[in-house]
Parts: sequence; C-alpha cells; structure tokens
Amino acid sequence: MSSMRGLVQFIADLRNARARELEERRINKELANIRQKFKDSNLNGYQKKKYVCKLLYIYILGWNIDFGHLEALNLIASHKYSEKQIGYLAISLLLNENHDLINLVVNSIRKDLNDHNELFNCLALHAIANVGGKEMAEALSTDVHRLLVSPDSKIFVRKKAALTLLRLYRKYPSCVQAEWASRIISLLGDPDLGVVTSVGSLVLALAQDRPDQYQNCYAKAVMRLKTLLIDRFVASDYLYYRIPNPWLQVKLLRLLQYYPPPPPDDSDVTATLLDVLQSIFDEASDSSRNVQQSNAQNAVLFEAINLAIHIDVAKSMMDQVIAKLGVFISSKETNLRYLGLDTMAHLAARAEDLTPIRKHQNTILSSLRDRDISVRRKGLDLLYSMCDYFSASVIVAELLKYLEVADYAIREDMVIKIAILTEKHASDYKWYIDTILRLISIAGEYVSDEVWQRAVQIVINNEDLQPYAAHTVLRYLKNPTCFEAMVKIGGYVLGEFGHLIADTPQCSPIEQFLVLNDKFPSCSQFTKALLLSTFIKFVNLFPEIKPQLLQLFEFHSRSLDAELQQRACEYLALATQPSDDLLRTVCDEMPPFPERTSLLLSRVHDKQGKSEDRRTWFIGGKSGITDTQALTTAA
Repeated sequence: MSSMRGLVQFIADLRNARARELEERRINKELANIRQKFKDSNLNGYQKKKYVCKLLYIYILGWNIDFGHLEALNLIASHKYSEKQIGYLAISLLLNENHDLINLVVNSIRKDLNDHNELFNCLALHAIANVGGKEMAEALSTDVHRLLVSPDSKIFVRKKAALTLLRLYRKYPSCVQAEWASRIISLLGDPDLGVVTSVGSLVLALAQDRPDQYQNCYAKAVMRLKTLLIDRFVASDYLYYRIPNPWLQVKLLRLLQYYPPPPPDDSDVTATLLDVLQSIFDEASDSSRNVQQSNAQNAVLFEAINLAIHIDVAKSMMDQVIAKLGVFISSKETNLRYLGLDTMAHLAARAEDLTPIRKHQNTILSSLRDRDISVRRKGLDLLYSMCDYFSASVIVAELLKYLEVADYAIREDMVIKIAILTEKHASDYKWYIDTILRLISIAGEYVSDEVWQRAVQIVINNEDLQPYAAHTVLRYLKNPTCFEAMVKIGGYVLGEFGHLIADTPQCSPIEQFLVLNDKFPSCSQFTKALLLSTFIKFVNLFPEIKPQLLQLFEFHSRSLDAELQQRACEYLALATQPSDDLLRTVCDEMPPFPERTSLLLSRVHDKQGKSEDRRTWFIGGKSGITDTQALTTAA
C-alpha cells in the first residue's frame, strides 16, 4: 500500500510542477532512486513491476530512458500475468525493430507463444505486432501461423494471430510461406465470423501480391457472402443495425475484384455471386434514416457496385448500377457525391458504351464547382475517364473554362489531363494546336515540360500542321505577357518552321526575331539557351536579319553565365564561317520523331499513388497513347 501511495505521490508531484525545471528536477530524483533500487538484487517481481511502471510513465511524458530495459525483459519471464503484462508493455514502448536487445526477447516471446495459457499467447502476439522487425518475422512467423491454424487455439487468439501475421507480412513479405496458402484460405469458412473477418484482412493483402497462390479464395469468398446475405446465417453479435457483418462483406467484395470473373464452366459460383449482388442492391433500395445503418449499407453497396463493374454484369443489373450512381452524384451529402463520382469513374474506365454516363454529364460538370476540393478532384477524374471522340470538344472546353478559376492545388493535374484528352480525342490538327496553346496561355506556370515537348513532337511529325502552328504560336507570343512555356514552344516551332510563314508582313523574319528577343530578358537560363539555338537557325533561314543576330551573339559572348557564353561564342563562330555549308548542316530541319508512348499518361497513373489496398483499375483506362493513336481522325 505504501508503494502505491508513493507512485500516486510521484504522479501528483509531476502534475503540480509549474515549470519544466521543477519537473525535470523531480524526474531526475526519481530516476536516481529507481537506478539505486535496480542495483539491489533482492527486488521481488512486484517491486520490479512498480519501478518499470514509473519508468514507462516518465517515458510517455517525453523523457529519455537509458536504463531499465533488462528489468523489463525479466518481467516477461514471470509466471504472473500482471508482471508479464507490464514487461510486454515496456518492450512495446521502449524497443523498436532495430534495438540491440531484440535478440534477447525473441526466446521469451516464443516460449509464450507455445504456452497453453491463451492470455500469454495474446501478450506475445501484441508484442510481435507492435515491435515487429525482420528478426522477429523470421524467427516467430511460423509460431504465429501455427496459432492461427491450430484447432486448439482459442477464437480470440486466432483473430490476433491473423492480424499479427498481416502486420509481419506488410513489413517483410517473405515471412509468409507459399505452402501456408491452403490452410489460410480454409479459415474463410470458419464458423466464427470474428476469425473470418481477421483472416479476410490477411487474405486481402496476400491476394494482391500472390493472386495465383490464393485463387482458391474466390469460391470461398462467394460462399461466405451467400451465407451472410442469402442464407442469413449470422449470429446476432455480428448484426450491425440489421446488416450482417458489413466489415466482412466489404473485405470479401473487394477481394473478388482482384480476380477475373469465374470461367463459364463454373456456373454455380457465377450464379451465386449474381444473387449476392442482387440481394445487396435490393437491400439498398430501402433507405434508412439511421446514419450508422445508412453508412454501413452504403459501404457495402459501393463495393458491390465496383464488383459488378469489374465482372461486367448483364445490362439489367448495370442499369441498376448507373441509376444508383446517378442518385449518389446528385446527393446533398459530400461523402456520397465523392464516392459516387469515384465509382462512376471506375465504370467509365471499363465501359465500352459511355452513352448512359453521358446522360449525367451536366451533373458531373457541375461537380467541378463543388465546395469541397476532393469532390472537384473526383469530378475531374470522372470527366477524364468518360471523355471520348464525341464529347471531347465539350468536356475540354468546360475544363479550360474552369481552369481559369480552379484552385491552385488542382491545376497541375488538370493541365496534364487536358493535354492527354486533347491529344487522344482531337478532331483535327487545328483544334489540337489551338487547345494546347490556349492551355499554356491560361496555366503556363503549371505546364510541365512533357506537355509542350509533346506538342512539338506532334507538330514536327505532321507537315500540314506546321504553318498553322507557327502562325498561331507567334500570335500568342505577341501578347504583352506570356508564360515561359509559351516562349519555349514558340522558340522551338519558329526556329524550325518560321520560314513557312515569313512571307506575310505580320510574320516577317524581323518580326519573329523581335518578338522572341523581347521575351529573352525575363526567361530562365534554360529558355535563354533554347532561344539562342533558335536564333542560330534564324541565321540559316533568314540571311536578311543576320547582322542583328550577329550583334546579339556578340553581346552574349560576354555573358556571366557559362552556358550562355559558350553557346553564343560557338554560334558566333558558326555564323561567321566563310562558307554556309556547315551552318546548313548543323541547322538542318528536325526529322520526324519515332513512334513512342506518351509520357503524360504515366504522370496521371503515378499521381494515383500506391496504398496497401491497390486499385484494380486506372483512371481513364489502362491504354497508353502513342503517336499513331493521336489525332487519328485527322491523319
């Protein structure tokens, strides 16, 4: 009792300390007392537990603890649950996977895993999950798996074992052996829904990385869903507002999305799965005023819709899907609008016929002006996925209109998507170049090099587009202010094809030179170097303005920037050669670029990121864009 009073008094002293110095002084005094007590070999288990508790309290307050770890390890070996519990709590807090003492604790944990006391099993599993580490994974994963699949293990031990194995797998995938697959899958048929829910999380992670090893889980998952939703064989403890174990339903429905639909000869599984999906849709038709029930019901419904899209259900069921999504994207609740747009983007990415989705185009366009930026992002993703040849002009025009007032956080993503849609669904060359240049004029600071470089490639590869592109980009460059990306594309296009438009007064050689030279001082060093290359091409194309160009090279040959100075000196020497043969060879017109896949598409896919639950589909579909696919209607 006196020791308990001492602990309470210590905590009270720390709480009453009005300054950090006072708290530090009290803690140092207590640490000195504990260090002295640990030197006494006559301490019993209760006293060790008390002092370790004090150390943990000090550690939780944010103070460093440089002793007491061995005393905590000794508590793990105790046969008393209360002492062992404090020991495991201490190592979970004080040790990490790289700590030097991990080796000393592994044997004690293995002993508790093999103990017949299920409480000791659970303490050991908690410690493994919290500390983890490669050494623990390699040494103890087999014991954890044994507890998971053993028929002698208690239900709560098996649940914890499944989650512990999942934790180890996420950090060190090699710790889960391939031959364990069949035993783990069989647990999806366990009578206890708690075990199935925990194992479902484990199988969901394993199936993403090892689909071939865990393909037998498909039929098991379908049968378990049938038991829950059609047979209604579920304990009352797992009814959440009259919904049978919605957490397990969501996991199983998501698990099925990582596998292709069953083959035609497996008609029983397919029929059962369609019955399950129809049952979910029927249940969702009864709206609930209870928020918790509605949330759980919608969570299951969205996963069912995603699965229906994945397996490409019949038209009658797909009509139900589209109708429900149309309601969701018009909902007053932000979360439902977000999920509805995300799921409809999934449908648009996989559907062959986009006509039913285009019926909701006005609603989707209005989502770009939603008050929540996450909804606006999903609306953008959906428009990107549903855009095709027939709707490209309308959708791209709306995106450009919105780009002028869009949040800065979303502009870069919008620029990439608009550039891809313009290239992929262009009706003719002129529309393509007009749209790209307008895009650069609106959001030039968010235009990556891939965008303007891709436009240059297409202009070079399409001879009929070159005069129009040169004339249009010159018109944009004549604006008092323009973004640097416009100067880059202008320098490149005019340097290659400026001679094609030089016969008109507004596009004369001197006019092209003055426009670019006017933008020169405000550009970065990279763009200045590009413009110097443009000017040496002008020397070859327009001999009549050679004196002005030589004067410019002479001026920049004394530049403080080494790159600009070297270029100017070399170009000056090249332009003053007695013969123009070398100049013509160096400044020869660029040949067409070889066919290649657009880098812009990979930028979109990379922005989706990776998570523990990986997508089975990409925004906009999985196909890339090559030069032969771009502008096909105009070719």
